[in-house]
Amino acid sequence: MSPGLLGGRYEIVGTLGSGGMQHVHRAKDHLRGVDVALKTPQPGQVVKKFSNSAILSARINHPNVAKTLDYLDEAGVPYLAEELVEGGTLEEACMALAGYTDPHTGARLFRMLAKGLAASHHAGVVHRDLKPSNVLVSGGYSLTEVKITDFGIATLTEEIFEEEAERGDITKTTSGTVKGALPYMAPEMMFRKKGEYVGPEADVWSLGALMFHALTGVLPFDEGFNVPANVKTGSREPWPAFMTSDAQYAALSKALQGLVEQCLQLDKTTRPTADELVRACNELEYFNGRWFSGRVNNMPNSFYGYIHGDDGQIAFFHRDSTYGPKYPKINDRVLYALSDGVPRPRAFPLVVCI
Repeated sequence: MSPGLLGGRYEIVGTLGSGGMQHVHRAKDHLRGVDVALKTPQPGQVVKKFSNSAILSARINHPNVAKTLDYLDEAGVPYLAEELVEGGTLEEACMALAGYTDPHTGARLFRMLAKGLAASHHAGVVHRDLKPSNVLVSGGYSLTEVKITDFGIATLTEEIFEEEAERGDITKTTSGTVKGALPYMAPEMMFRKKGEYVGPEADVWSLGALMFHALTGVLPFDEGFNVPANVKTGSREPWPAFMTSDAQYAALSKALQGLVEQCLQLDKTTRPTADELVRACNELEYFNGRWFSGRVNNMPNSFYGYIHGDDGQIAFFHRDSTYGPKYPKINDRVLYALSDGVPRPRAFPLVVCI
C-alpha cells in the first residue's frame, strides 16, 4: 500500500461532517475497495480513551449498529474507521421532512433502535449519548437502514461529563457537547456525582426522549438549561392531540405513547430493558413498506386529490388518510405509502411535509 495513505490503506476523499467532538471524513479503504467513515477527535479534545472506546464499540455486531472496522494512530492522531451509511442523520434524513413521524414509521424506528441498544447492552457497552444526530438513516422516510453510531465517541463524551460533574453541577456547564445532549440525557447522568456509574437504563431514557421528539416534533423537556429543571419537576410537554384524534391511527399512537412513558420514568429501576422494549415493539402492528414523496397537483374538491410522485407515478388520496395537524393542499409536498387502487393506487398513510 502507498505510504501516503493513512495506515497504509485509507485515502480521505471528502468530509462528512463535524460535531462537538469529532471530525468525520469519507475515506476509501484501498485494502477492501470500499468507502468508510473515518473519525478523529477534534483538536483539543481528550483522546486517551479513544483506543479503548474503539475496542468497546467493536464488540457490537448488529444490523442496527454502525460497525467499527478499524483503529489506527497516524503521527499521534487517532482514527476510527466505521462502516459508511449512505444517507444522513435521523434528524436530517427523516424527522426534518415533516417535523415528526407518523406512528407506523415511529413503530419501525422504535423497534430498530431498541434492537440496536439491546445488542450493545448484551455486549456490555452502554452508549450514554443517544440522540438523533447519533442515529444514521439510509432510504429517508422509508428507513431502509437505521444504525446507531458513535458508541466510541460516546465514551469520550462520558469523560467530559465526568469533568463537568467534578466541577459541581453538570447542568450549568458551558460545554457544547453536554448542552447538545441535555434534551435526551437521563436524570442519573444529568445529576450524577463524580464516579457514579451510569448504566443501560440511561440509554432507555434517551431512547424514550428521542422517540417523543420523533413522534411529536417537540423536545419532551425543552432544551438548554430548562431541561434539568423540567426533568426534576416532571414538567414534560403534553402529547399532541393529532396523534390520537383519528381512529385509524389512535391505537398504534397510544401504544407508542405507553412505551415512551415507560422509558421516561424518573426511577431508573422501573424502566423497561432494551430487550423488553424489543418484545413490546414486536407486538405492534404497523405498515412496514416503502414510502414515496411527491407533490399534490390536483384537487377536484377539498376532500380528495392526486399526487404527482417524484417517481412519475400518479396516486389518489383522500384527506382522511392524512396523519398530522394539517391536511394537504395543492402544491404541498407529501410523504405517503401506496395501496392498490383503481384506476390509481391510493396514498395511505399520508403526511404533509414542512
